[in-house]
Amino acid sequence: MLQAERLAVKPFLQAVRFDAAGLVAAVVQDAATHEVLMVAWMNAESLRRTLELGETVFWSRSRQEYWHKGATSGHVQRVVDLRVDCDGDALLIRVEPAGPACHTGAVSCFYRGLALDGPQSDASQGDASQGNVPPIQSDQPHQAADADTRR
Repeated sequence: MLQAERLAVKPFLQAVRFDAAGLVAAVVQDAATHEVLMVAWMNAESLRRTLELGETVFWSRSRQEYWHKGATSGHVQRVVDLRVDCDGDALLIRVEPAGPACHTGAVSCFYRGLALDGPQSDASQGDASQGNVPPIQSDQPHQAADADTRR
């Protein structure tokens, strides 16, 4: 992994750009395997709690409360590295997970992938590799509640 420029806590926090709702996206990555485990949201207080505790704490948009990952399941995520991206609008949190990240029991929340070629591609449904992408429909508004039921 690329060596990060190391900042003290105050300049690091000043580099974080929270959105209009006071949130920043947090990408959680396994420090050993580099697998992306999950994406969640943090506000200034959950970021402060994460730094203080040394384990991930997020803001649940759906429940409007703080969420200490693994507090009930035991699948805590010990923070080993914290980075802010070049624009300041996303965090990368490298962790040592004590269990699966996903509420389904999967190691990563990203256990489903799009088949872009081969027998799983279905031209009648729209084959993205051929530029034939069906319309994307959602029954949820853009700011839908996050699936952060995994505790």
